[in-house]
Order: sequence, then structure tokens, then C-alpha cells
Amino acid sequence: MTEIVMSQTPPILHGPSEKEKKYDRQLRLWAASGQAALESANLLLVNSGPGVVGIETLKNLVLPGIGRFAIYDEATVGDADLGVNFFLDADFLGKSRSKCLTELLLELNPEVHGAWYPSQENATSLDDMLATSPVFTAIMYTFPISPQRLSILEAYGQQHKTPLVAIHSAGFYSYFRIHLPGAFPIVDTHPDETATTDLRLLSPWPELVDFAKSMTQDIDSLDNFEHGHLPYVVILLYYLEKWRETHGGANPITYKEKTEFRSTVAAAARTNNPEGGEENFDEAVAAVLKTIVPPSLPSGLKEVFEYEPSEPIEERSSFWIVADAIKAFYAKHNCLPLRGNVPDMKAQSKVYIQLQNIYKAKARLDAAEVLETAQAIAPGRHFDPAEVELFCKNAPFVKLINATKGGNIASASSVDRLQDVTAQELANDESAELTLMPLSLLPIYLALRATSHVASASADEILAEVAKIIPGANENERIVQAAQEVARAEGGELHNVAALTGGMVAQEMIKIITKQYIPIDNTCIFDGIGSRCQVLRL
Repeated sequence: MTEIVMSQTPPILHGPSEKEKKYDRQLRLWAASGQAALESANLLLVNSGPGVVGIETLKNLVLPGIGRFAIYDEATVGDADLGVNFFLDADFLGKSRSKCLTELLLELNPEVHGAWYPSQENATSLDDMLATSPVFTAIMYTFPISPQRLSILEAYGQQHKTPLVAIHSAGFYSYFRIHLPGAFPIVDTHPDETATTDLRLLSPWPELVDFAKSMTQDIDSLDNFEHGHLPYVVILLYYLEKWRETHGGANPITYKEKTEFRSTVAAAARTNNPEGGEENFDEAVAAVLKTIVPPSLPSGLKEVFEYEPSEPIEERSSFWIVADAIKAFYAKHNCLPLRGNVPDMKAQSKVYIQLQNIYKAKARLDAAEVLETAQAIAPGRHFDPAEVELFCKNAPFVKLINATKGGNIASASSVDRLQDVTAQELANDESAELTLMPLSLLPIYLALRATSHVASASADEILAEVAKIIPGANENERIVQAAQEVARAEGGELHNVAALTGGMVAQEMIKIITKQYIPIDNTCIFDGIGSRCQVLRL
């Protein structure tokens, strides 16, 4: 009797771990894989100037559990720090700013590891520190920064393919700029679920066709309950077949044809159904325009297919090999691998589960074919089936941030690109004033850029630097206003502006580290006076 009771005892249910409870909300955003990437990251902050915006950024990365960070800051805590940096108080005066801030940041999350430079144990220059430290996942630096130090960081970024993030905050203005190491692909872009439906109604595979025919082979003799619970996928497949029979085998492609087809489907609903209507037919009518579409290649994936990596195949990341395999799949089948998800619809539970299984089975077969092709392209390479499956599932929404077109490290100082964008933005402003549209924030960037290597400058000095980009800058009222505000700030940071900017930068850093969602490309400018942002590709 004891054995019977024991065998019937349900298994012990384990609740979420302490770590899962701690990071519950963010795990919903980037899942365990994103959290693992965050915890394995090693970040460097090269802090200069007032140093508030860099610490605010780091704070917002320590809290969600970044693995390790280091701060390089040669300054000691002075009276000016106490007025703008809420981490510091009078007890820290005269002490190493990097040491004080590192210790305080570590108190926010005991699971994070941190180091500071230079210190008594590590009295090294930035160059030596970079040479002796583990490779950093990403590097952030704040302005003003010396040209020599900037050159060191850019050289390191190019050598190790490390993303660099420049941050500048002064007065009510700020901007940050992301320099990515060449083309930066994002697979898990988290598209809107409403945009991910791919039912493949115009090119169904045999299992789906057989399933639909088995349910509609005698549709007129179905009782009201069965007729009112046909999945709308089955309804559309049935009437598409009827349409092709009377239209020479062609599908309804134009809007006029789809409208006519929709009327045909709507007219087939039974009006005498005791349930008061047939919701499944209403769903079918509503789904015509968005589901009866011929397969096409999304622009983001087309850019991936057309991009030619400079590395030989044996040195390319698995992303590019799988991308080539999906490209071959598309060339062979004229469609992408099936995503496999089925939207909610009115149907009997067992029928809906059957339909789900048909779509999931097809998605697995497509992913297996892509995996086989990838292994043929790069023999001997190991490909994680889960990674391939994720790529196949998200293929229509893959985003390639192609930094080599103007935002890479090598072109971070490109004056030509900046001149082109400036001319376009100022031309847009002329028409924006007539249409009451927001004006460009590029004058703010230009004014801040003029103080990239000096703590402060007069308005005239700032305008003189801007004039190297835009002749006659001192005649542009908005550029003059931006220069005056930057000059008034004298390199000082307002804590609220720095805190807001730090939050935005941390958000973009998490996207880069986890390779989820889509980071900005490549510069974000913030106007604290007008309380608005603008993203520009400089």
C-alpha cells in the first residue's frame, strides 16, 4: 500500500530561484540567454571631465547584473564633484574618484565585480591597462578626452572589434554615439507579435493541404457547431481553392480581387447559426488582406544576403554561415523557413492543437534543412540547432546595422560625412519651419563636438570650430544659441540631464551586449531645454 501511495505522490514543484526573483522583470525582456550574456560581459568606462554621465550609465548596468566592469579615472574627488554626483560626499574629498565610485557601485549589486585604475596596486597608464586586462566586451568614454587617449581607444576597438560608446553631457545638452566594429547583425529583434504571422496560405505544403481538405470535403453538410468552429486557416484555404478554379489557377493578389474574395468568404457564413453568428468566418474575412500575400524578401534580410563579409568562410561567425544557408533555402523554395507560430482563432481545442502541430512540424523541417545546408557550407563546424532555429524563426526581422557605411570606428572623425548630414539637416529645417515640424538637433551636436578635447570654451571659440564644418556658422541663429549654451555650461554637468542620458546609454549597451532588440545607429542627441531627442547617422 505504501508503494502505491508513493507512486501517486505528485513531484515536488520548485518555485523560482532567488536569482530569478531578483531579475524577474528583466528576464521577461531579454530572457535567460540575454541575462547570461549580460553576466559574462566585461565593460570599461574611461571617465573624464565631471564624470557624472559615465557613472550614471554604469549604475544602470550594475543594477541588472553586468558581470564585470572597470573604471579608468585619474581625477581625485573635489568640491565640484559634490554638487553634481550624488554618489559622492565630503568624506571622499581628495581620494581617488575611480576607487570611491567603484566601491559605491559595487554596493548596489554584490554579484557584480569591479576594478579601478589607476590605483596604488595598478598605477598604470590607460595604454598599459588595456594591454594587460582581459579583452573588454565594450568600452564607454566621456568627454572631454585628449586626442591621444581617444586614439588609443579607437585603435583598441579596431584591433579587438570592440564597440565604443562616446558620451558627452554639458549643461542642458548631451549626446552619445555608438561606434560598432563593422557590420553588427541582430537576430532576436523582438518584433511585434502581430507582425510575425506567416500562415503560408498561397503556398501550403501537403500536410496542411490534406488537413484542410479533411475538414472541408463536405463543408455544406457540417452541423452548425462544426461549421462555426472551422479554423479560419482552413476556411481561407478552402475558398482559395474555389477561387483558383474560377480564375484560371490565379490567386487574389490585387486589392480589388482581395475585396471580392473577402465578400465571397463573408457570404459563406451561416446566418441561422444558433450561436448568433460565426466568429470564425469573421476572423477569416479580417485576415484576408494580411495573410493572403505572396512571399517576399524583407529589406533587412535582403541587406544581410547582399553583404559580403571580408573574412574567409572558415573565419566567419556562425551568423554569416547560417545566413548563407537561409539564402540558399530562399533561392530553392522562393520563401523563407516557416516561423511556425499560429495566432489564436476560434476552433475546437483538439483541432487547434492539430493545426499548431502541423505548423511546428513544418518549421522544424525547414530549420533542419537550413542546418544541413550550413554544415555543407562549412564542413567540420559545429552549429547549435537552437541558434539555427532562432535564426529561422526571426529571419524576416533580422537587422544588420552596417556600421561600415558611415558609423564605424575608422570613420568616427569623418568630416565629409558630417558635412553632408549637416547640409541635409539645415536644408530640412528651412521647410520644417513652414510646416511647424521639429527642427534638427544637429546644432547641439556641433556645439558639443567643438569641446570634445577641452573642458570649456567661449561661444566664439566654439563657433570657430563649428565653422570648420559649416562656413558661416556664426550667422545661423540656432547654432549660435547652442554654442552659447555650451559655453555657459563651462563643461559642467547637470545631474538630471546626466542621469537621463545615462539611462538611455545603458539601454543601448544592453541591446549591444545581449544582441537583442535594435540599438540606435549611431548618434542620439538630447535637448534638455526642449526635452526631446533625435537619432542621426553621422
